[in-house]
Formats: sequence, C-alpha cells, structure tokens
Amino acid sequence: MINYLMKRPIAVTMILVAIMVIGIIGIRNMPVSLMPDMDVPQVTVQASMPGYSAQEMEQKVIAPLRLNLSRVAGVKSVNSDSRMGKGSVLMKFEPGANMDMFFIEVNEKVDLTMVHLPKEMERPKIIKASAMDIPAFYLDISIKDERAWGKASPQFAQLCDFAANVASRRLEQLPSVAMVDMSGMVSSEIRCIPEQEKMEALGLTIQDLQGALADNNVQLTSLSVVDGIYRYNIHFDSQILTVDDVRNIYIKHAGRLLQLKDLCQIEECAALRKNFVRHDGKNCVTLAVIKQSDAQMGDLQEAISDVVASLQKANPSLEFDVTRDQTELLDYSIHNLEWNLLAAIFFTAMVLVLFLRRWRLALLVALSIPVSLVITLLCFRLAGISINIISLSGLILGVGMIVDNSIIVIDNILQKQRGGAQLEKAVCKGTASVFAPMLSSVLTTCSVFIPLIFIGGMAGALFFDQSMGITIALFSSLAVSVLVLPVYFYVLHVRQHKAQNVEQQTMMQPSKLHHIIYRYYDRMHAWTFAHLRLCLGLSLLAIPGLVLVFWVSDKRQMPAMNASDGIMYVDWNANISVEENDRRMGEVLRLCDDQTQTYTSMVGSQDFMLFHTREISSSEALAYLKGKNEEQYEECQKRLQACISQRYPEATVSFAPSGNLFDLIFSSGQPELCIKLQDHLGHRPSVNQAEAYVDSLRRHFPSLDIPSVVVEDNLVLEADVEQMSLYGISYDQLYDRLRQMTGSNEVLRIHQGAVSQPVVVGAAEADRNTLMAASIKNQAGVDVPLQLLLKERKESGFKHLYGSEEGEFYPIELSTTKGHVDDVLDFVARSNQKSGELRASVSGDYFLSQQAVLQMVGVLLVSVLLLFFILAAQFESLVQPFIILSEMVLDIFVVLVILYLLRLPIDLMSMTGLIVMAGIVINDSILKVDTINGHRKSGMPLFESIVKAGRERLLPILMTSLTTIFSLVPFLSGGSIGADLQFPLSLTILVGMVVGTGVSIFFVPILYYVIYRKRK
Repeated sequence: MINYLMKRPIAVTMILVAIMVIGIIGIRNMPVSLMPDMDVPQVTVQASMPGYSAQEMEQKVIAPLRLNLSRVAGVKSVNSDSRMGKGSVLMKFEPGANMDMFFIEVNEKVDLTMVHLPKEMERPKIIKASAMDIPAFYLDISIKDERAWGKASPQFAQLCDFAANVASRRLEQLPSVAMVDMSGMVSSEIRCIPEQEKMEALGLTIQDLQGALADNNVQLTSLSVVDGIYRYNIHFDSQILTVDDVRNIYIKHAGRLLQLKDLCQIEECAALRKNFVRHDGKNCVTLAVIKQSDAQMGDLQEAISDVVASLQKANPSLEFDVTRDQTELLDYSIHNLEWNLLAAIFFTAMVLVLFLRRWRLALLVALSIPVSLVITLLCFRLAGISINIISLSGLILGVGMIVDNSIIVIDNILQKQRGGAQLEKAVCKGTASVFAPMLSSVLTTCSVFIPLIFIGGMAGALFFDQSMGITIALFSSLAVSVLVLPVYFYVLHVRQHKAQNVEQQTMMQPSKLHHIIYRYYDRMHAWTFAHLRLCLGLSLLAIPGLVLVFWVSDKRQMPAMNASDGIMYVDWNANISVEENDRRMGEVLRLCDDQTQTYTSMVGSQDFMLFHTREISSSEALAYLKGKNEEQYEECQKRLQACISQRYPEATVSFAPSGNLFDLIFSSGQPELCIKLQDHLGHRPSVNQAEAYVDSLRRHFPSLDIPSVVVEDNLVLEADVEQMSLYGISYDQLYDRLRQMTGSNEVLRIHQGAVSQPVVVGAAEADRNTLMAASIKNQAGVDVPLQLLLKERKESGFKHLYGSEEGEFYPIELSTTKGHVDDVLDFVARSNQKSGELRASVSGDYFLSQQAVLQMVGVLLVSVLLLFFILAAQFESLVQPFIILSEMVLDIFVVLVILYLLRLPIDLMSMTGLIVMAGIVINDSILKVDTINGHRKSGMPLFESIVKAGRERLLPILMTSLTTIFSLVPFLSGGSIGADLQFPLSLTILVGMVVGTGVSIFFVPILYYVIYRKRK
C-alpha cells in the first residue's frame, strides 16, 4: 500500500487538496457557542397568591404541590420555597433525562393538584430551564444628563415609552432576536379622588362611582341592518379610552344629571413604583435581549451594534449601555483559545526544528497539524458538534499529540536509512514496522474517553465534545502519518538519496544536541541500574503516598472560575419600602465607584416576563457589578460586604456569577454545607429554636461566617366580628374601604394596544396611622372609626419557608473549608445526641463533590482496565501490560502532590486530566517495550536489548513528550472561561507527562529487566 502510494504523489496530493477544500467549505458556517448544546435537567413550578402570608402559601399552595410533584418518576430532588404571596418548587432530574417527557408529566401533576388549591388562584407557571433563558446581553437606556441616585426626571416617562414602543421593537425586528424582556418601567394610572363633602351632601357613595365607571365601559358586538339589497354593520362602542372619557361620565342621582368630574378630582399620574432599576446610579429601563436558538452570536452582535448606534444617533439625549454581554464573553473565550491553538502549533514547530534540525523535515511533520484539524472540524460539522470552549480545548490538547505519529514515522525511516537501507525500502519498512505500536497508542489514548462518555451526567456531557475532538484528531493524524507523510518524505529525499550529497549524510548523523542528550541519558541509565533496589523501593512508597495525598486533598466538583463581574444579592431582613431599599443601595454602591467600570442595581419586584433574573421582593435588591479587573472586583466585594455588615447588621449579602451558560449548566446551586433543622416530629423548628442553634454554631465556630435567621415582622389586622355586627358593617364594606385607603381599589383597566392603564378610585397609599384613624359609613350613615372594627397585632416568622421531599426544614448555609467540615459534622452529630427537640441533617456541595470525584476515580479504574485489555491483546502477555501500566502509580502520585502543594483541589477537570494522562503517558512505554521485544526476538541478550532500545527511542520519546507538553503551556495563563476551565486538566497532564517521560525512559526498563531477568 505504501509502495503503491509513493509512486503516485500527484494523486495523493489531489486527494489531500480535495479533502482540505471540502473541509474548509464545510466548516465556514459552523455554529459557534459558549458551551455544548445540552438540556438543563431541572423544572421550576412557580405559584402566586397575593395577600397570602408565607405560612398560608406553604400550607395551602406549596405543600400540596410538593407532595404530588415528588411522585414524578425519575425526579432526583424536590425543593420548595414559600414566602409572602409567592412560592416555588424546584425539581432536579438526572443529567441526560428526557426533559420534554418530564415537562409533560409535571404539567399533569400540577393539573391534578389544582383541585386542592385555592379556587381564586391562577394556575402555577411551569418553567423548563433552557440555555435560551440567559439573555445574550442587557441594554440599559437612561437620560444622559440625569443626576445619579436622584429622583426620576419628568422626561423619564417619555424614556419608558421610547423603550417600549421604539427600542424594543427595533431589536425584536432583527432575525437573530427572539424577544426583548423589559424592567424598570414607570407606569401611569388614572386616579379618582372623591370629594367627600359633595358626596355626602348628594347622598352618593363610593359604590355609586364604581358602578358608574363599570356601566360606561361597554363594548357590544356589531349589529347589522338590511336596506334593500344592502346590509350595513352598526358598531356600538361605549368603551372608556382616555382620561377625558373618565371625566365626562354621567351619573343620574335623585333626578339630577351629574358628571364624574363634578364629584372627583380626576388626574393622570405616575403609579406607585414597585421597583427601581439604575445604571451607574441613574434611573434606567433595562432590556434583556433573548437570541433565537439557531442564531449565530457573531451575527447577533453585529446587528445589535448597528441598531444601538442608530438609536444613539437619533436620540443624543439618551445613553445606551450594553452590560452582561454574552457575545463579548464568547468572543473573548474563543479568541483566547484560538491564540492558545496558534501558540501550541508554534511551540510544537519549534521542538520539531530543534530536534530534526532541518526545516523541511519539521515542515513535513507539521503538515499533519492543519490536515488533521481540518478533517476533525469537518467531522464536527457532520456530527453536529459546535465550536465551543470544550471542543476547541480538545483540539488544542490534541495538537501536541497529532504530530506524535509523524515524529515516530520520520524517526524510524531515518533509522532505517542509517542502517543502510535504500530510500524506498527505508520508507516502506520504517512506516510498516511502527504502525502496530502507533495504532495501539492511539487506541489506548482514545479508550480512556469511553468511560467518560458513557458515565453520563454532566461529566459525560462536558467531555463528549472534547473526547470526540481528540479521538478524531488522533485517528486523522494516524492516517496522515501512514498514508501521506511517507509519500512526501520519499519525494523530498529521492534526489538527495541518489546524489548521496554531504547534506544528506549530515542529516542522518546525530547533532551536538543529540550527543549531549545521549551523554546525560547514559549516565542516568547507568545510575538507575546500579541502584535497582533503591529505585524499586521508592516506587513502592508511591502507593501509600498516593492514597494519603488523595485522602487529605480538598475536593470540588468544578474548578474556581476567575471573574471580573458578578451579581450581589442583598436581603435587608426588614420590612422597608422600595424607596428606602433604593436609598440604601445607593449608599453602599457609591463606595465602589473607583473600582467598577459599571454597575446596574435592581430593587423591588421586577417586571421581567421570563425567569432569567432572580425574583426579589421590596426588601431585597440585586446589583450587577463589573470590576475594572479581577483584583478590583474582589476588593469591591470585600468593601461592600464590610459596609453592609457594619451599617445594617441584620442584612444578608451574597455574591454569585453574573449568569452565563456555564453557571446554569454546571452550578450545583447549593452552599458548601447546608444544615437542615427539623423538630423531633419532622416539622420545621420555631424561630427561637433556629436562633438558639445558630448562636451555638457561632460560639463553636467564631471564624465562620454564619448567617442570621431570616425573619420578617408582619402587621396583622383582625376584624372584630362583634363590633362589625353592632355597627352594621359587612366584610365587603370593610374590605372595600381598606382597598380605597391603600390605593389599590382598581375599578377597571384601559387597554390601548400593549399598554394597560388602571383606573383607581380612592386616595393615594396611606400610612398605618392614617389608615387606623380613618372611618367607614354604615347603612345608617354613621361614621364608624376603623380602629373600633380592627384589632392590630404584629407577628414574627420565617421570611422563607423551605421544604423538600423529606419534609419541612430550616436551612443554615455555611461556606467553609475542608478543615472545618469535619468539625461541623462532629458538632451536628453531638447536637443530635444531646438535644431531643431538634434534629439536624447535613447536605451541600461538599458531599456532591465527594461523590463526583469518587465517580471519576471509578472511571479511572475502568480506563486502566481497558488499557490493560488492549495492551494484553497487543503483546500477547499479561506481564508486559503490568510493566507499562505500573508507571501510572508514580505519575498520579506526583501529580496529586503538585496539586496539593499548589493548594488546588481535586475536581472533575483534574480527575479528567489524570484519565487523559493515563492514555497518553504510556505511549512512550508501549513504543519502548515493543522495540525491546523486537531486539530480543532477533536473538539479542536482554540487557543489550534494553540499552539499544532505550537509545533508539530516546529522541522520539523526548520529541513526542515535549510537543504534548508545550501544547498545554498556553492553558496555564488563564484569563477566560475556557482557559480557567482547562487549567487543572492541562496542569495535570503537563505534570504527568514530565514525570511520565522520565519514568518511561528510566523506570520501565528497570522493571522490565528485573522481571525478565528472574524468568531467564
């Protein structure tokens, strides 16, 4: 086959060019995304019942839902959260589950539960988490000259109208935009304030006004009349559309015809704000732009930039600021990885030039890199795999391994030439003799990914694209090194071989660098054989050392991701107004003006239709913070935490990532440790019991940041039935009066297109004292003070009521280190033994991390077993696979020691690095053992076979190892999600390759010699 192809270089070139052209055309429009396409295995059920307390929401709404939803087959966990007027149930499923089928089943369970819920309650919303939930970016629109942290200017209402009717529609017209979600709008209402003296004089009541408004807001269906051969439609419309329509409503009373404007002060005014959104302290409207599922990020970014530039030019008095730009994150991560790819290719080429000495040979070996990459990307396109930070990282990891087969083929051909073989025979025999060990090396490298793919879960989903990238690249490089490289080597050297010139002879002789390498190799080789027992003894100590280091090392699911932006959540733990909430946020955020590029604060219940932003109440707030760099952002976090803790000690503060696809998919959403408190009956403990437990924790662990028990005080008004009967006041009368006093007596809504404007009868919102001092008229016309009809009391309770499939509980969330974890677990165990009233259980990300790492250990063992099977089949021996695989103990031990010294945890990425390393690091040993076996079969003595094989394979081992090592060096720089994610994996492989190269060169020959010397 090789001899046939060598005689047809033009045909080989044309086929190669055709493959490259097809590949380049095929990959031009490949989809580019941040992460691989995968389902998020969770469903959220959200219920709303305004006016219900947290306790009522839990008992009447959330508890029945939680009970039925926990019966969904295949659900992994069910957790609920009830609070004032709202509640939610979060269901998590096993990764890889069919979420469409589960979504249907969840809807069925909710429908079955509706008969047990309050009749007046709307059907709960069911949200299936999706990667499309995350906006591509947010667009904040504000008035340019407005003062920071001041009141909204009169022009802000016009800005809201512009955002709703112009900016959002311009964006939604773009083909790559699915929808635009908005918040921070200021709405208006028509308020009718009755003139009590006129009303009393005329004998009119509030109910008369409400009836008049309802009777005049009528829209009948069309009527038709016949006139000869014609038919005409008659449209009868008495619908209220404007504030003048409200003013001109007529009321006939006691024979007199009156207009509503004669009885009320009617004005169109701004409605009470239930939220504030500010960009850098200025009132703004924020637009969350959701992209189409099949849209290209690059196209979206270009189109949005054009629209924003056009809007800015047409509206110079406004500011348009783009924040949380996912396209920028994607571009930065992909651009960073592309530079890493170029750097890996450059370093690889430098190693080739250094060792092969001739740029033509180096260029010939480097030819396998672009060819293999194009073939790999073409296979990506055919398999539906996108370009993302995972697949691109796999390509970068594969760059150093792509040239390994070409290096081995070139080196073996040169050795055949040095042995006196003619060029044609040297090419054929040199290629054929190493094909079997190269195929074995590729199979062993790829086989370690098989368990990763089939274990499922997030680990399998995360590494599928990476595994496919490396696997396809390695098989492509094997085909190129066997079918293409020998052809061009033959063409390149045929004339030189015939001429036998000096340059050709020089190329075949070792260089000065080679002599230096051989000299130091001979010294180390002699020393190791002179100290056999010492070397073997030290290697045996690696076994208990490995177990010890693994036991004491910290373990995490995913590596820490450095970021210069994030979200701050604040719960003031006080029943404050939205205005006071906004004032406090301005007070603390001003402290970080010098450390942030920009920030956007949101207080109160937001207007978003979708669920990409965490729901908050009037006493909660969140702020997106963009630091000038990572250090400034970290310092900003510390400053904000200290300020809020000092000025508002009852408040709780937390920081979270800014919300990208990586966090949505791989974040567990759980604290490091979560202590779940229950009473002895399995119910939620009292507030006093929870506070006593927290105080005990603080006394035992003063260095830990233990949050306070989150409670809220509610004002409860109880109707005095006896007094109501005495004065002749009904419940409906009392309720209507309270609605009027609180500014919530909405009679109707005026709809104009997408805008809805309420008409409210009654005064603006009254405070508590004004409310209790007001009165109500009974049927006899007597004013009865409300304080005679209402009993007032305050009650304190948990602000959030939590539950799961295991029942109700109160959570205490802890962020701790491994050293404190054991102490906390001991404390919980002792507390359970001492206390008969409380029972505590512990869960959290710590246990999930332990489980995930142990799962990866199992994958590593399966991978080693697969390697053993492949090597046993190749060598027809059960001993030689043991010799080759034994080096992994030393490699893994050193890697774990390095991770421990650098204070890096063992996570899924570092464990994956160990698995990948297991398939790569033994390739050198496979080649060496195969060469030793070949010399022994030719009749050479054992020791001479080992010495000769070591010198023959020394340079190829060094070159293949160095190309792999240098291809990983760019990942050590960090600076993006892709680089940060791959850093533990790259460091693990890099350290393993450095150690493994030395072990393959010096330790494997010792073990081979010891075993076969005794056999002989």
